[in-house]
Amino acid sequence: MGLHLGDEAPDFTADTTEGELSFHDWAGDSWVVLFSHPADFTPVCTTELGRVGQLAAAWADRGVKPIALSVDSVEDHQRWKPDIEEFASASVDYPIIADPDKRVAELYDMIHPNQGDTSSVRSVFIIDPAKKIRLTMTYPKSVGRNFEEILRSVDALQTTDRGACSTPVDWKAGDKIIVPPTLSTDDARERFDDVEEFRPYLRRAALRD
Repeated sequence: MGLHLGDEAPDFTADTTEGELSFHDWAGDSWVVLFSHPADFTPVCTTELGRVGQLAAAWADRGVKPIALSVDSVEDHQRWKPDIEEFASASVDYPIIADPDKRVAELYDMIHPNQGDTSSVRSVFIIDPAKKIRLTMTYPKSVGRNFEEILRSVDALQTTDRGACSTPVDWKAGDKIIVPPTLSTDDARERFDDVEEFRPYLRRAALRD
């Protein structure tokens, strides 16, 4: 199944470290970062899940619920959690989905056979409160993710939704945004602050609070 940006995130019911979970019901009206990892008791994954725990306040500030997945069992997840928490000095207070039959991984196309086995690769799905897939990233198993970039992407999505605008290269929260080409410069000055025109099609501005 090929998922595309703007598609509804498929719903599912699965066992997790926090009990059985119906994905759409659990997500509610929050943003969600769904991310898969290849296997429990592996080094890169331990660092990643620990980092997600360290960022608990950052997720909460943005109204984001993180949720992890691997093809291992709930029992394995529960035995692994203390290792993650000790390494990261942070709690794993988000669910880890057990997917031993690979049903959810296949639903989200997280299994890449050319990676050498049938475990899930490092996929990331940013899902908005309307349950739409807004951004995807896929890393090979050997490369740990940059969760600061995932947070930055959430910030950009939420900012462009709020301001009906775009963000430029390397944008960070608080930086100037890009004025849509469909908006005249005069209208942009009515909507935004500190509008800079480099070319009629390339203008930066500050969002109003």
